[in-house]
Amino acid sequence: MAKRDYYEVLGVAKGADAASIKKAYRQKAKELHPDRNADNPNAEAQFKEANEAYEVLKDGDKKAAYDRYGHAAFENGMGGGGGQRGGPGDFGSAFSDVFDDLFGDFMGGRGGARRGGAQRGNDLRYNLRINLEDAYSGMQKTITVPTAVACDVCNGTGAEGGSEPQTCPTCSGMGKVRAQQGFFTVERTCPTCSGMGQTIKNPCNTCHGNGRVEKEKSLSVNIPPGVETGTRIRLAGEGEAGMRGGPTGDLYIFIEVNDHVLFERENTNLYCRVPVSIATAALGGEIEVPTIDGGRSRVKVPEGSQSGRQMRLRSKGMPALRGGGAGDMFIELAVETPVKLTSRQREILKEFDKLSEENNPQGSNFFKSVKNFWDSMKSGN
Repeated sequence: MAKRDYYEVLGVAKGADAASIKKAYRQKAKELHPDRNADNPNAEAQFKEANEAYEVLKDGDKKAAYDRYGHAAFENGMGGGGGQRGGPGDFGSAFSDVFDDLFGDFMGGRGGARRGGAQRGNDLRYNLRINLEDAYSGMQKTITVPTAVACDVCNGTGAEGGSEPQTCPTCSGMGKVRAQQGFFTVERTCPTCSGMGQTIKNPCNTCHGNGRVEKEKSLSVNIPPGVETGTRIRLAGEGEAGMRGGPTGDLYIFIEVNDHVLFERENTNLYCRVPVSIATAALGGEIEVPTIDGGRSRVKVPEGSQSGRQMRLRSKGMPALRGGGAGDMFIELAVETPVKLTSRQREILKEFDKLSEENNPQGSNFFKSVKNFWDSMKSGN
């Protein structure tokens, strides 16, 4: 089958300049790359055809020869030979010319390569436990964080005596080196500089060329009112120092609120279970309950209250983290049965029990339902 015209392959007019040819090839390579066309069996052949066309048209001498003689310029040894290194069949050479442009599209970026050797420091996590009272009111807390800070001796450069790091001769400062595998170009971390792009002839004696040292750092943290377990606070620039002058990472503080002996929390609401005597529950009365702010509130217990009854104290709960008022506090009554009764107390309770058969509606209804259940079982209904 006769070869297609190289200009037609790339979709450019004859006489197009180098920039137009490269732009057209980049687009073709992006469209036809085999990694993006797994379902197209013709993609690889078309990709190679585009590589071959670009390999000729990007070179001024080869382009001139092609414009004059066409494909015959590279037959029988003319123009450097189609299959030799540098000829139109050198697909890897053609693709490497736009590798940097396409690498981000195919691989999602340069994979962490850093020019100039500077690398951003790692983010740090600090778990902070606080009491519910502190979560209610907010607080200033001083914490000590083990981290890596910029070396004072070399000012973070990693080089001794004010000298400057040198551009890595292996990767020319890119931090990556390329190797040819078939017609693919594979990029790897430079083994000489470990991806830094720079080498240091005289490393700093203090940081050994890293540009940073391990150190504990004390920080004052503002804990806003209303935080709860899982709340995350970000301190920008308080993480690890960057390598060789790179930007500092961030510190993330994760809050964990301890359980409280009196209160249970649900979002902004608080729950407090308060025991009351049988007499108070039956006759009614007032009880004094604590509030999370350290105060006290008097709550009226209605006559005939049962265990589990709840009463609401509005706006006595936790403040909302980002404003918007406060939650409520719910008092849950727990009617307490007396223990270790005296003889006199027993006599009074027995007498009271005889006189109160009509004063226990829940019990009466329950045993009435039980009797009906047993009767239905006996009758078979």
